[in-house]
Amino acid sequence: MRVKNIAPTEKTNAFTAKYSFSPHRIIGFIVLWGFLLSVVIFTIFPIVLAFLNSFKTNKEINLGETLLPKVWHLSNYIEAWQQANFSIFTWNSVYISIASTIGTLIVASLAAYAVDRIAFPGKKWFVFIQAATMFISIGAVVLRPQYDIMVSLGLNKSLWGVIIILIAGHATTFFLLLGFFRGVPKELDEAAMIDGCGYFKIYWRIILPLITPGLGVAGLFMFRQAWNEYILPLVFTMTTPELQPLTVGLANLRYGSSGDAAQMHLMLAGACISILPILIVYVFANKSFMQMSAGSLKG
Repeated sequence: MRVKNIAPTEKTNAFTAKYSFSPHRIIGFIVLWGFLLSVVIFTIFPIVLAFLNSFKTNKEINLGETLLPKVWHLSNYIEAWQQANFSIFTWNSVYISIASTIGTLIVASLAAYAVDRIAFPGKKWFVFIQAATMFISIGAVVLRPQYDIMVSLGLNKSLWGVIIILIAGHATTFFLLLGFFRGVPKELDEAAMIDGCGYFKIYWRIILPLITPGLGVAGLFMFRQAWNEYILPLVFTMTTPELQPLTVGLANLRYGSSGDAAQMHLMLAGACISILPILIVYVFANKSFMQMSAGSLKG
């Protein structure tokens, strides 16, 4: 078998043709990176601006003369923490978010496992109803019925009323985990059943460890949703201010004790504080998120 020898000049010409920067390619490169940089700037700039303004006085923010604060007022964070009872509101937000995340993962994963692995009457209708709740948004219309249900259960003055309603809206998490369950071979179930495992044991000991990246990503999304929820906790905690989460507590910083001046510097300081837990959760869930992204690209 003869091997065709390629002259060095031919290799050089091929490399030059492949990686040459023609005017059209240079223009496309500039346009692409210009678009990407503009998206990054428009995304990050409001966060940076809020962070810088959190160190300014209220008058300095309203005037808007300079981007950087003339004097860095670290006392804004201390004042915001004290005025808004951030220790209580932070605990309420953490409690709601963690309980909602754990409950949603349990309910959604069990539902996804049943739909993917077990044949039962009405399966298609169940999936249809789950999908319908994602595409039909009725918003505040359901707040009164939800509140009435929690009143009948005696949970209208408890954070568990908010937590149960958040867990009930698990359709997005359900479909996300359903995709991961379908990626696990059913031969593993059959082998486990031969060894005497039941459905729940297969779910708990075999399936869940294999979809850990999916659980991490779904947990991250659910934690963020629960942490940023505003209307639902506001309705349920109007008569119990000590149960308000951070999102509702931040709104209380809008006006000072006199009620005539918007405390923008305190609101921005409080908002910067409330961002920290989300960043911490993302750091811990980042590995799972990257694993899911790598798996989707590989697939």
